[in-house]
Amino acid sequence: MTANRNPRRIAPQLLACCALATLFCALVAAFRAHPVAGQQAASMAPPMAAPMKMAGSGLPAPGVYTIDPAHTFAYFGARHHVVGLVRGRFDKVTGTLTAGPDPAACAVDIQIDVSTIDTQIAKRDEDLRGDAYFDVAKFPTMTYQGRGIHHLSGSKWMMDGTLTMHGVTKTVPLMFTFNGVFSDTKPGEPIRAAFHATAALKRAEFSLGARDNLDELGTLQSPDVMIEIDVEADSAMPAH
Repeated sequence: MTANRNPRRIAPQLLACCALATLFCALVAAFRAHPVAGQQAASMAPPMAAPMKMAGSGLPAPGVYTIDPAHTFAYFGARHHVVGLVRGRFDKVTGTLTAGPDPAACAVDIQIDVSTIDTQIAKRDEDLRGDAYFDVAKFPTMTYQGRGIHHLSGSKWMMDGTLTMHGVTKTVPLMFTFNGVFSDTKPGEPIRAAFHATAALKRAEFSLGARDNLDELGTLQSPDVMIEIDVEADSAMPAH
């Protein structure tokens, strides 16, 4: 580079640099004051629709829901010699669940075919169907009916319904959770809701197992049969 420069050539270059610097500063200021087009569009977009309730919260839309026997399972665990537990299930559960506009209007009407008992041991199942236990020849159906529910905590609800089994009817509290509705139901198909419920009882209060209860239960005072039910039920109201 040479020490001597033509001032007439340098002046225009300085002016151009100053102009570019001024333009750059103006662009920076404008960027800070206003978001870019994508950000501005996002901030001006209408709010998204509220997401569907999470499973386990609230109650389904009011209506009558018919239980699907193919996707409903009633399990039980019965104390065996105090410390053991024999598990089984009933393979046919039918009925309806009514979701009302308020908790007092909610109702349950369930029927269980007792002859479908299954503990995976055929000889034991035949004994349970006999007159020492369920006596299905006289009492082929077990029912649970109730109206009105009350909130416990979180997603848990309670119904004080009546269980009729082996010719005896008693109040058995049923605790349940509404798990939610199917999200992939096509328009025109019935809305499907899912529930999980639990209960506990003493078999002797229903005159079950008198032949074996002393050996099976000893002096046990707490409930000796635990029940768990998973239900899928279809509303008469189709999805939109």
